[in-house]
Amino acid sequence: MRWSAPAKVNLFLRVLRKRSDGYHDIFSLMQKITIFDELIFSPRPGGGIMIHCPETDLPTNADNLVVRAAKAIFDYCDYQSGIEITLIKKIPMTAGLGGGSSDAATTLIALNEICSLKLKKSELLAIGAKIGADVPFFIFGNTALASGIGNRLKHLRGLPPLNFILIKPSFDISTKMVYQSLNLRLTRGKNSYSIPRILDMGDIIQGLQNDLESVSIKRHPELTELKKMLLNHGALGALMSGSGPTVFGLFRNEKEARKAQELIEKEIPGNCQVFFAKSL
Repeated sequence: MRWSAPAKVNLFLRVLRKRSDGYHDIFSLMQKITIFDELIFSPRPGGGIMIHCPETDLPTNADNLVVRAAKAIFDYCDYQSGIEITLIKKIPMTAGLGGGSSDAATTLIALNEICSLKLKKSELLAIGAKIGADVPFFIFGNTALASGIGNRLKHLRGLPPLNFILIKPSFDISTKMVYQSLNLRLTRGKNSYSIPRILDMGDIIQGLQNDLESVSIKRHPELTELKKMLLNHGALGALMSGSGPTVFGLFRNEKEARKAQELIEKEIPGNCQVFFAKSL
């Protein structure tokens, strides 16, 4: 059976404080988008969990979030049969788009159905929270306000359809490094925030903010140029997603976004990836 695992962007991301457990409390508006990994599940009567990740250097042991997710749900249900999984990566890795978390969440949802485990959504969310901070979001819904470490989620309905152009540079950025660098500033004072009003596209554009962006841009100033490129080609607003390095632009409609994509692909270095996506 073949399942799709969508990417996400953070339409805003505020980092509130570092917790005693080493995690950070955040407040974020998270949105799934139409860039997908694919996962293919096949029964493995002999038991065990086997994963194939063609054309990637992803681990195929317990360091892989998909394997961790499969083991977690099988252990929770004391399920004795096995599964063979092929992960076809289309979401850029270490890009701030949540691909690994989405793969893990999709694995939980898929195995719950394929193996007739009959777990409630609340149980899947609890299992997912132990795998990674973003995993519950991908189980929860298409759009959500996330707080805590990302595990407290609230539906946010009524957002207008969104059209994105995303640019993934050739380099990667360590999420751990970004948060560690941000900590030096967070300890100097209270980081306050206000919940933006979100009624229409103008409100979304006005609310675009990412507390992690300044850290990543300091390390890679070219991210500023990529944002400018999106704005120069008609984006209403541009922002880095998550800890980066992917930046995205929001466009008025698909026609304008596709036109911008065509122009950007001609101008941008060949080692960058450019994507069109819609909100789910």
